Amino acid sequence: MFKTPFKLALAVIFAALVFIVTSQIPPIPIPATYGYFNVGETVIYISALLFGPFVGALAGGVGAGLADLYLGFSIFAPGTLVIKGIEGATVGLLNLKIKKYTPNATVCAAISIAAGGLAMVIGYFLYEQLALGYPAALALAEVPFNIVQMLIGLIIAVPIMHAVLRVFPQLKS
Repeated sequence: MFKTPFKLALAVIFAALVFIVTSQIPPIPIPATYGYFNVGETVIYISALLFGPFVGALAGGVGAGLADLYLGFSIFAPGTLVIKGIEGATVGLLNLKIKKYTPNATVCAAISIAAGGLAMVIGYFLYEQLALGYPAALALAEVPFNIVQMLIGLIIAVPIMHAVLRVFPQLKS
């Protein structure tokens, strides 16, 4: 009965954490596309892995979108709202589905993050071309940065997920 308000509260808390981590751990500008490299991905992955697609989607889309606005990257904010939302939802949903087939939480998380990260990489590539009108070569310049961002998020998020699940084993169910 209280699942939805609880999940909404978690989503708001994690959106705030995504915003703080994205905007306060110094983002690195990418001059070619006017985008930036950040580690906010980590919090999106943690929220989605621990609390599912709803929390991951809202935390990712809202938190990262607000960070874009705050940091002055407003041309990316509409795309970020959708792209990071899809990324968080993908990670959370796949993690739930894959858990049914393998008990290995690390494998589930890694596959889920790889798929969600791929959605983010493709999403920004398409957004830069279709919405911002960048030539393909220019949009392609950001792809390696987004892949590294996803890999760093994976490397940090998976051990944190394990640590949280060790302290709060009730989150496994």
